[in-house]
Amino acid sequence: MTTATSPSHAPFHAVDLIRTKRDGGELSDAQIDWVIAAYTAHEIAEEQMSALAMAVFFRGLSGRELNRWTQAMINSGERLDFSSLSKPTADKHSTGGVGDKITLPLAPLVAACGVAVPQLSGRGLGHTGGTLDKLESIPGWRASVTNKEMLRQLAEVGAVICAAGAGLVPADKKLYALRDVTGTVESIPLIASSIMSKKLATGTAALVLDVKVGSGAFMKTLESASELAQTMVDLGQAAGVRTMALLTDMSSPLGLTAGNALEVEESIEVLAGGGPADVVGLTVALAREMVIAAGRTDHDPADLLTSGVAMDVWRSMIRAQGGDPDAALPTAHETEVITTERDGILQSLDALAVGEAAWRLGAGRARKEHAVQPGAGVVLHAKPGMRVWAGQPLITLHTDTPERFAWARDALAGGYAIGDTVPEERPLILDRIG
Repeated sequence: MTTATSPSHAPFHAVDLIRTKRDGGELSDAQIDWVIAAYTAHEIAEEQMSALAMAVFFRGLSGRELNRWTQAMINSGERLDFSSLSKPTADKHSTGGVGDKITLPLAPLVAACGVAVPQLSGRGLGHTGGTLDKLESIPGWRASVTNKEMLRQLAEVGAVICAAGAGLVPADKKLYALRDVTGTVESIPLIASSIMSKKLATGTAALVLDVKVGSGAFMKTLESASELAQTMVDLGQAAGVRTMALLTDMSSPLGLTAGNALEVEESIEVLAGGGPADVVGLTVALAREMVIAAGRTDHDPADLLTSGVAMDVWRSMIRAQGGDPDAALPTAHETEVITTERDGILQSLDALAVGEAAWRLGAGRARKEHAVQPGAGVVLHAKPGMRVWAGQPLITLHTDTPERFAWARDALAGGYAIGDTVPEERPLILDRIG
């Protein structure tokens, strides 16, 4: 059984730190360094770190505390070093949403502009999709690469999208799991330190954050998203990394697809010079921010997207990780079409409802160890503001297990509305910070 107090030889006692933060006090740099290192080394009981996380949830962390907390998390593992590369580096992080496939066309596009993109990505959980799950639908593609392989791919191809190695910020892996089961996930200091510790540990020189706002996002309001964005920008800049954030709308899904292989197919359309306007627009906007932050403004990313240069980088990037860019993508065995009930104009299409439907069809997972169906998901045939007619296909559901269709339809019930007026257009980019 784990002891309820810190080891007797430790310089501090966990209960003293809990009391300090519970009562609104500040932790010293030495206390923060110790508690993160000791927890990572399994020297502090889970219930004590749970109590400290809850105290942070209610009392917050000062700017100094948060900087030190983030640095201590970085120091819990290895750091990546890209200083040997002949080109500047830039990274991007999205807080996650429905149909958010932007990393797929963005990484090769920015690489085509002469900026190396070391993109460490994750897997989906719940209604938000994971970049690695999407790419793993490409036959042969592998998410795991060694640090040496990553460096070589960045030098030769310019971009890599891969899983973070086990040695990168191990403190976050433990804290993330703890927050998930203790009701402390929503703490902005803990969210910001989790995201930024991983991004800063990669050693990138520039970082662009895409903070989603709306029903399909983690942050539902512009106020909370702005607070998170500003906190992360401050952390990055304090660490000497050129950091900025775009706040982007996630009230409706991005693009016309939600699901792994479906989103890869849509991303390839974007790299071929087509694709939905919102996906193209956000890809180009983020690419411009990344190349400016990296100091490479020789090319406009929009030009390289239409010229096919970014597509060439994509194909090289997929091949470098064992994938076949020419292979057919997996498709679901079964489909079902939801049609519109009346003529009119699509007023709204709720991102959370669409994400839940895709998850229920098998595109996502409820627990980290669950498998996903690569061909499962949702295809949208209209976006808010478009005119529709009774009996017209509105949404097509894709799955290998047709018994899931009813479950997905339940998720979509009330998730869209058709009316007679044109809804007010909501801008995709809501604000810029940094």
